[in-house]
Amino acid sequence: MSSPRIDALPAFVGAFEQLLGSGADEAAIFRDGRALLAVLIADDAWLPAALAEPDPDSYRIHLLHADPARRFSVSAMVWGPGQGTPIHDHTVWGMVGVLRGRERCEEFGLPAMPGGPLRPGPVHELAPGDIDLVAPSIGDIHRVSNALADGVSVSIHVYGGDIAAITRSRFDAAGRATPFVSPYASCLLPERAG
Repeated sequence: MSSPRIDALPAFVGAFEQLLGSGADEAAIFRDGRALLAVLIADDAWLPAALAEPDPDSYRIHLLHADPARRFSVSAMVWGPGQGTPIHDHTVWGMVGVLRGRERCEEFGLPAMPGGPLRPGPVHELAPGDIDLVAPSIGDIHRVSNALADGVSVSIHVYGGDIAAITRSRFDAAGRATPFVSPYASCLLPERAG
């Protein structure tokens, strides 16, 4: 592995700000933003060890950057063995890049009939370097878990808003939605100056 790239996150944030500042639509954000995220997750040496420690009870979400205009946020999700999310949506575009370990993603579709259960969709695993996309326009409902029974997985999430300030929905087996907000476990990295 190469030497730590402590500038990796600020470089990503700066490039992403330029992308959004250019007026990029969702398709361009996914195309060009995905390329930027691929560079960020190509080497995991930039992530401080404190932001990769699992909690024994639940996955953790660490804020890495929140755009002052709330156009996007960047966070690290840390998964201990066997940990996962409930079925949930996002309501905004998002990109998930696996930095370490493996994640399992189970996709769901809206009910075929109002009031019915969610429709099960594809299930896939993501390895380091893989990037998954979510948005209401392409599929926004999934359940994610650590695919490793004996290891930690870490992924970097980029969302079209401050994900800890967005009311989203979690779903039960019958497809009933309950509103929720995902709080950050920490905000350990200082914001860039100027």
